[in-house]
Amino acid sequence: MELLTRLAHLLPHWIEHNNSHAEQFEEYAGQARAADLESIATHLEAAAKAVRQSSEELGQARRSVHVDTG
Repeated sequence: MELLTRLAHLLPHWIEHNNSHAEQFEEYAGQARAADLESIATHLEAAAKAVRQSSEELGQARRSVHVDTG
């Protein structure tokens, strides 16, 4: 049960952390594109997409965690 409690705490944190990084990647992709750095922008956008997919998987895991809090 301790593992489930820990995961219930960690998963939301990981999701939030990932989403924050994805937002940064997208922001810098826009800046790179504006600076005519198309290849870099494309890779940053791909990284953001991958991180968002990771967050979706973590969200699925979070929905599978059932902890009795009381």
